[in-house]
Amino acid sequence: MSTKAFYPLNEIGKDKVGFAKTRSIIEAPFYGNNVVMVNSLAQAYELAKNSPGTVVTDMPVYRGEEFGLPSDAKVLLFNDGSITGRYAAARRIAGEPGVDTDALDKIVMDAVYDTRFKKMYHAQVYIGLDPEFMVKAHLLIPEGEENLLYSWMLNFQYMNEYYNKMYKESKYYSNEPDIYIFSDPQWKGTTRTDVCDGKCLAYFNTGTNCAAILGMKYFGEHKKGTLTIGWAIANRNGYASCHGGQKEYTLSDGSKYVASVFGLSGSGKSTITHAKHGGKYEVTVLHDDAFVINSETCSSVAMEPTYFDKTADYPTNCHDNKFLLTVQNCSATRDENGNIVLVTEDIRNGNGRAIKSKLWSPNRVDKIESPVNAIFWIMKDPTIPPVVKLKGASLASAMGATLATKRSSAERLAEGVDPNALVVEPYANPFRTYPLVNDYEKFKKLVAEKNVDCYIINTGDFMGKKVQPKDTLGIIEAIVEKKAVFKKWGNFDDIEIFEWEGFVPDFSDEEYVKALKARMQDRVDFIKSRETAKGGFDKLPEDALQSIEKVLEQI
Repeated sequence: MSTKAFYPLNEIGKDKVGFAKTRSIIEAPFYGNNVVMVNSLAQAYELAKNSPGTVVTDMPVYRGEEFGLPSDAKVLLFNDGSITGRYAAARRIAGEPGVDTDALDKIVMDAVYDTRFKKMYHAQVYIGLDPEFMVKAHLLIPEGEENLLYSWMLNFQYMNEYYNKMYKESKYYSNEPDIYIFSDPQWKGTTRTDVCDGKCLAYFNTGTNCAAILGMKYFGEHKKGTLTIGWAIANRNGYASCHGGQKEYTLSDGSKYVASVFGLSGSGKSTITHAKHGGKYEVTVLHDDAFVINSETCSSVAMEPTYFDKTADYPTNCHDNKFLLTVQNCSATRDENGNIVLVTEDIRNGNGRAIKSKLWSPNRVDKIESPVNAIFWIMKDPTIPPVVKLKGASLASAMGATLATKRSSAERLAEGVDPNALVVEPYANPFRTYPLVNDYEKFKKLVAEKNVDCYIINTGDFMGKKVQPKDTLGIIEAIVEKKAVFKKWGNFDDIEIFEWEGFVPDFSDEEYVKALKARMQDRVDFIKSRETAKGGFDKLPEDALQSIEKVLEQI
């Protein structure tokens, strides 16, 4: 798949592909006489290395020349200030009820005008790493933000001869124009606080593949903002958009098992995706954060080559730090040899982050041809055992649509929001810009028509007892090896349980039953709330509600 970058004159004009209002505002400044093209990763590295405030560590980039970097390239550290997480409250999505696109377009017009006296950098990358799914994205960002530019080019696929050839040979979609993202982290804000947050704005018009990111320094906004549009393109063209991880197991008998895990940051999806299981299987990893599943063939394509990972669990001398490329929101010090090295483990602040190279996962692939065998919804719901299996397609997709978890330190919350409250985040993807029913139907189809199994994995605690990583990995290994024995759970028609030692639910415990009812009622309430929230933009079909109401009745 490739997107449209060039237009015959007779295809340029009103109501034609690529020429909507917001897009016309965002694309024009890319051609300004104050714009410098960044044509290579090596060029981006030099710009970032020399950008004021960059900490050039003495930690070498491992095999950096394989990524187009200088052989002596070092890991770069840049800190954003006090904001070290995403801010969902700043997102505005064209097409959703209550979003004033006319007012937002004017804000972006003024933001573009205000950059005319700044040097701007224009970079290009590919999103999607296989001819089946590849789209081109452009970023325009001001001088002084070179570290964001460099990290963005590292996070996605920078252009080189190999991927340029692949892109040229991929299927061309004339109805999908290239992605254009205008970013100004130095934006001074707006008085139009009636239409957006006055200090920052992430404005998406995913129908025309463009966005403006204003006043936001955190790299995660640029990563997820770009993926937001890539996932919207995938949704329109027959793919299930996945914020999760996928791996393929090859067992001793040569059989293969493809598992997809879905969870928010901090849920354990990266741990599960990268687990080597003590060498018991040959494991290949697609990605731990972003991929798409072809809803017909059930093959999967990774969206990104590298990994944007937390640094909290990786001390300075950890072997995994060998694969670092850039680091954000950590500290630095000198070691016993006088070398500048990182200080990780979230000592400076929460949610320290790093981009790790593709080499971190030794058995990494860009596409898994084998059809997906199982979906695992990762939840942190204290009423759900470490694992249950969902039999009905409607219930399987509805439980994904009501995926319950806890907030993570990767999020910057609006004032008054309880960081400890359990929240529902459909399919663990807070970056959806299209109606929720699209995801519901795609995941339902995988279970109903493509024979994909569906499980819930609880990686939090079960009624006060912590589920350890060894429990979760042991459960997954039993499923992969077909040793897990699932049986009817309580009165449920469509839920089975694999009883894991130490975590067996007790339906004679009135407090447990009461808590389970409350959590299922939360899901019912959430689905009902979609009928009116945002004008019904995310309303789900009746069978989604009925499937969970049935569970509630059977408790």
